[in-house]
Order: sequence, then C-alpha cells, then structure tokens
Amino acid sequence: MKYDVTVIGSGPGGYVAAIRAAQLGKKTAIIERYNSLGGTCLNVGCIPSKALLDSSEHYHNAREKFEQHGIELKSLKVNMPQMINRKNEVVAQTVKGVEFLMKKNKIDVYHGHGSFVDKHTVSIAKEDGSSEEITSDKIIIATGSKPIVPAAFNYDKERVITSTEALNIDEVPKRMVLVGGGVIGLELGSVFARLGTEVEVVEFMDRILPTMDKDCGKELMRALKKIGVKFHLKHKVSDVKVNKKSVTVTVEKRDAEETFTINADYCLVAIGRHAYTDKLGLENAGIQTDDRGRIEVDDHLKTNIDNIYAIGDVIRGAMLAHKAEEEGVFVAEVIAGEKPHIDYNLIPGVVYTWPEVASVGQTEEQLKEAGIPYKSGKFPFKALGRARASTDTEGMVKILAHKETDEVLGVHMVGPRTADMIAEAVTAMEFRASAEDIARMSHAHPTYTEATKEAALAATADRALHV
Repeated sequence: MKYDVTVIGSGPGGYVAAIRAAQLGKKTAIIERYNSLGGTCLNVGCIPSKALLDSSEHYHNAREKFEQHGIELKSLKVNMPQMINRKNEVVAQTVKGVEFLMKKNKIDVYHGHGSFVDKHTVSIAKEDGSSEEITSDKIIIATGSKPIVPAAFNYDKERVITSTEALNIDEVPKRMVLVGGGVIGLELGSVFARLGTEVEVVEFMDRILPTMDKDCGKELMRALKKIGVKFHLKHKVSDVKVNKKSVTVTVEKRDAEETFTINADYCLVAIGRHAYTDKLGLENAGIQTDDRGRIEVDDHLKTNIDNIYAIGDVIRGAMLAHKAEEEGVFVAEVIAGEKPHIDYNLIPGVVYTWPEVASVGQTEEQLKEAGIPYKSGKFPFKALGRARASTDTEGMVKILAHKETDEVLGVHMVGPRTADMIAEAVTAMEFRASAEDIARMSHAHPTYTEATKEAALAATADRALHV
C-alpha cells in the first residue's frame, strides 16, 4: 500500500500528527506495535495516573477534610481493585475515542512493530509472526520513550517497579521507596501516600522537581510532608535486594560515606525516560541519533533524511504529551507546505499532585543565570476566599516580569487547579503581555485565578490588594 504520510507510533504526538495530516488531504497510515492505540500517555501514563490521582484525592479528602464540611462517614476504606477497575475503564474509553478519530479521519491503522526497510518503506511485524510492507512519501517517527532502569536496580516488575507496574498494584502497600523526585515519581508517590502508604523519596539533587522553579519544589515538598512523605535529598541508591514479598534498598549520602537501608513492599524507580528507538531499523534509512539515543532533527523537525521527521519524546526537549501534540500538528503542516510555529518557551509543565504544580516560561534561576533584570510578585492561596472555602490553602502564584519593560517572563504556580490556571499565563505570554496587563484584567470573585491577578499586582510595584 502507498501513502502520502505514515506515522510510526500512536501516542498523543503520533495520532494527532495523523489526524492533522488527514485533515490536510493526505492519505495517511499509522502504525502501533501494541493492540491498543494511544501510546504510553493513554495506556500507562498520563490518563491512568490522573484517574488514580483523582481517586486517591477523593479518599484522602473523605478521611481528612469531610468532617470540617459537616460530612460524617463510617467504615471508610479503600477498595483498591475497584479503584484499578475504574482506572482501566477510563483508559478503555479514551483508547476507543482515539480509534473513533482514526475512522472518522479515514486513517488506516496497522498493528505491529514498524521498522524501516529503506527511507520510503516500512515493514510491519505482526503478533502472529506475519509481516507486510507499506511505502510512504513522508514518514513521521513518534515512538515515544521508556523508563530508565539501570541493571543494578534488579528490575523484576514485581517488587522493583516503574510507573507502568505501579498503575496496577491492587492492594495498598505498607511502605514504598521512591527513587527520583521528579514529576512521575511524585505523582505516583502522592497516590499511595494519600491511600496510607509510608512513602520515602530518594533524590540525588538537593531539591525535588529540579527542572522547575525552586519555589515550586519547596512548596510542594512542604505539602507532601504533611501527608507523611519522607525525603532523602542529596542521596543515592547504592544497592537493591529483592525478596518474594519485599525489597531492601541501600541508600548512600551523596557527599559522605553514610549509608542506611529501607525495607519496603515496593521500590518504584522514576529517574527519567529514554527515547524508544529499539529495532526501528534507523540504520536502514540512514537516520542519525545523538549520544543519548534521541533522533536528531532540524528546526522543522526533519531528520537528516529529507522525507523523514521525528516528534515527541524521541527527540530533544521536554518529554510532555502536549509538546508532542504541538509537534505533530507542526510536522503535518510543514509537510503540507504551511509555515507553522512552536514557541518551546511557552509550553507549560504540570505536576498533578495535590496541590498541583504548573509552570511556564523562565524560572528565577534561569533569569539570574542569563543576567536578565527581573522583578517578582507572589501571592499565597491562603489569602484567597475561594481557597479557604474549599480548604485548599496551600501554595502560591509567582509572576516574574522584566524589570524595565514589565513583560511577563515566567509564571509558576503551586495550588488548587493550577494545571488549568496556567493556560491564562500561557495566553498572556503568547501575546507578550505585561504584568500590568494581567493586573488590569477583571478576574471573577471568588475564584482561584484571583491569585494570578494578585501576583501580577505584586509584581508591579508591590500592589497586591489582599495580602
């Protein structure tokens, strides 16, 4: 079969690229090695983790906050199998939605492992041992990423696990060691901490969320400590021993010869992800990769081969589903002869703990390093009537603006619904808004978004009204 565009990988980047290509009149195919569409995000990432996060937050609120609201419950307990069943239902519905979109847009779907025969030909190896080849004028690689698990961790998928296995634990563990204080680990760690698990985080750096603004990490760590999470910063794991029903993790202080052990039910490894290019046959098409195994692309996301593009986790940049989606649309439009644009500085990052963390633009550390003069305005959620009404008073909004021009350079939030609130900051920054512009906008009262207005006021001559 001959196509105009073939996409290898059906995650958010891949399936969105296929849809946009089809919308632009291209005969399009998509190849997915697994039986279900949606990639890591829909099947074992973004969607199932958010389902469990919401479930755990409901339970935590019922146990810790309902009484304040005048709601009394008896015999409150966690039904973990039902929680997992609900998560699976959410995943199934979402995957079916993608299947519908493929049919709606007349995109041919192939299931099997795709690999290059040459720069225009892809072989698809199927589960039953058969294979077939298709040819395509343009090919988009969107194969995503896999968790990094060093051999020394003795990863067995039973006691030493990654985020994939953590999504299917069907009973609440008594104790869990979390290796890595980044987004994925903290999200899943907070799920189990809220359900009653003793969670200990081992992080090599001197803070959690090391890629985000330092104040975000401080605020979130303070909130997670309140639900019992323990942190070992500037520590590393030196040994992992696995038994049938437990795991023993040896932890070493980074700058000293001090060690201790933690016995737990599970060791969840979340130290990052690597580009997934296994057995893609890149060499058959002459495609180049960098020293980290990522596919090298130019500013139009084209590889060194003129008809092949790559997007998402498999190339440079943040490993975010929405970044991959933007790149999918971008490449489809480039192939169609249009001239799209992506501003990577304005792709937000979110941590779906509670409180949520959201950020866009430059951090305070980046501005200092670049020597850019800036001013900062902060506003705490505890000063908001809406936050007090919902008992979600932890966190703050911080706006960084250029000291001379007042243009907003970065917005960093920790608090209730900041994952949704950050869109206002992205919109403002896309239009090169000043802090004064945001401060002059009317924000409905009472809402969480008033914190953004107040932070903007604080950034313009310390004019916050309610603090």
